[in-house]
Amino acid sequence: MATKIRLQRGGRKGYAFYGIVIADTRAPRDGKFTEKIGTYNPNTNPATVDLNFERALYWVETGAQPTDTVRNILKREGVYMMKHLRGGVKKGAFDEAAAQAKFEAWKTNKEAGLAAIRESEAKSKKEAAAKNLEAEKKVNEEIAKKVAEKKAAAEQAAAEAEAAAKEATTEEAPAEA
Repeated sequence: MATKIRLQRGGRKGYAFYGIVIADTRAPRDGKFTEKIGTYNPNTNPATVDLNFERALYWVETGAQPTDTVRNILKREGVYMMKHLRGGVKKGAFDEAAAQAKFEAWKTNKEAGLAAIRESEAKSKKEAAAKNLEAEKKVNEEIAKKVAEKKAAAEQAAAEAEAAAKEATTEEAPAEA
């Protein structure tokens, strides 16, 4: 029986959520499966993966063929790295402890890189928010200036109208006398 490691769709319309499953190659996408080894949520940033590492490694070593997306997920989680290191142990290139040490070093390096990416994204978001706030302040100042100018013009027009009315009343008063 040929097996595949594939994604099984779940979730509502427009908000896909996937289970990572082991299934027969002839089974439909959301059909019968042998084992569920994890979940994949592409809706978060970065995408959330919950994977049973040992079972995934077992199935990859057994010969289950992953789909392209699942292969990328397994590579990112380190399953293929561990398979490669175990191959080196079988060939006698190094022992199990060295393989585990190499894997841990790879994992910490990967996590440090992801943390740096998250930090830079957070920093850029903060800078963009500050830039937007500054632009908004400028726009608000310009609007306030225009409003003040309009009020000043309206006050001056009212004062001129009032002065003209006073002038008219003072001109009419001596004419009556």
